Amino acid sequence: MRIHFLGGAQTVTGSQFLLQVEQTRFLIECGLFQGRRSETYLRNKTFRYDPASLDFVLLSHAHIDHSGNIPNLVKSGFNGTIYATTATVDLCQLMLRDSAYLHERDAQWVNKIRGKKGEGAVEPLYTIDDAEAAMNQFVGIPYNRPFRINDAVSVTFRDAGHILGSAGILLEIHEKYRKIRLGFSGDVGRKSMPILRDPDYLRGLDVMILESTYGNRIHRPSTDMYERLSALVEETTRLGGRIIIPAFAVGRTQLLVYMLHKLTLQNRIRDIPIFVDSPLACNATEVFRLHPECFDRETHRLFFRNQMDPFGFDRLEYIHDVEESKRLNSLNYPHIVISASGMAEGGRVLHHLKHSIGDPRSLVLFVGYAAAETLARKLIDGHQQVRIFGEEYQVRCKVAAMDDFSAHADRDQLLEYVSLQSPSRLKHLFLVHGEPEQAIPLQSAIRERGFRRVEYPAYGDVVEL
Repeated sequence: MRIHFLGGAQTVTGSQFLLQVEQTRFLIECGLFQGRRSETYLRNKTFRYDPASLDFVLLSHAHIDHSGNIPNLVKSGFNGTIYATTATVDLCQLMLRDSAYLHERDAQWVNKIRGKKGEGAVEPLYTIDDAEAAMNQFVGIPYNRPFRINDAVSVTFRDAGHILGSAGILLEIHEKYRKIRLGFSGDVGRKSMPILRDPDYLRGLDVMILESTYGNRIHRPSTDMYERLSALVEETTRLGGRIIIPAFAVGRTQLLVYMLHKLTLQNRIRDIPIFVDSPLACNATEVFRLHPECFDRETHRLFFRNQMDPFGFDRLEYIHDVEESKRLNSLNYPHIVISASGMAEGGRVLHHLKHSIGDPRSLVLFVGYAAAETLARKLIDGHQQVRIFGEEYQVRCKVAAMDDFSAHADRDQLLEYVSLQSPSRLKHLFLVHGEPEQAIPLQSAIRERGFRRVEYPAYGDVVEL
């Protein structure tokens, strides 16, 4: 058996792993690589193998850094089956189409500039039609139901607790009269987070591929999120301001809605209007409603037993129409707007920031990762003047950031995951989907626990087991 590390290796983007078991070739993940524009396009456009030679693809979850290059894979000749959980298939219906729309729009913008320079046009990485064609090759499989793909490979999806439908993947591989249990962790969720069940760790592994996104970080207790969120909402409401929350449309928005609903039921925040202003978030919330099998006991106890919708209550309104979105900016009483994108680099949230950033009563609250040079990062870092839609704005509003919302396991939880394996049985452990400052300290900590072969492969590495 060979493993080719073709993405998500010493970085947190573009996850892609090619496995060869005798005559069977398959991918685990086919994510978009995200980086500098020229490098990004070339890396995503070309594959280091013939897509038509693949037998199937296994997908752990719908995040674009794991799923986002599947339409291009199909466009390039792959005609096999893509296996994922049923919830992941439903989310991919939305997210791959949205990704394709962004690629089309980006190509239009680039071509407008190239046209002025007399340069030739570029094509989008893939189109909406490509994304829709790729969805025809998806097959949804429930959690905990082993399925045999061929004589060499059987697969079981276990709940990874990261986002709706996310899975750790157990492969039982039969090769040359031996059986190998290979576990691919996917992105591992955090314990005791709202909505989703805790991760179901894979056990009894001979080979493990483990994510390491936060391999050198300790999260604060998830219970602290409610206290801080309610305090920020109350303080801003008392001053008469509005609260703008840039949030990723899938996962983070639904978590915020759930928490605000719970705080409202407990009378821990005032009864103010809450708006979700993101078409993708609105549609993704409908997918969440379709999959209560992914929810934890608290969600069932608090909401479903009382015949309540976790993602809907009388003070909450989902905004679809552009004109309705614009109307929010004229409201002169306290309210909350949750809108994409999470890094404030595009989407409707920019209009809300434009109308709120100069108001000292108002709050802009960031609840996710903010990359360097993004508007989100500039505001978090305290820039007093920022550019929105090409115009300069003075920052007079309050700005806060909560790093409590991460959906990734931290160092201690990843070590707990590894500790469930036997050092004498686990012959190979590969750390992926983590940058060096996170993965290398985790590598040392795992070795200290008696696991000898803990590797941190680079992009393009090939390992033969």
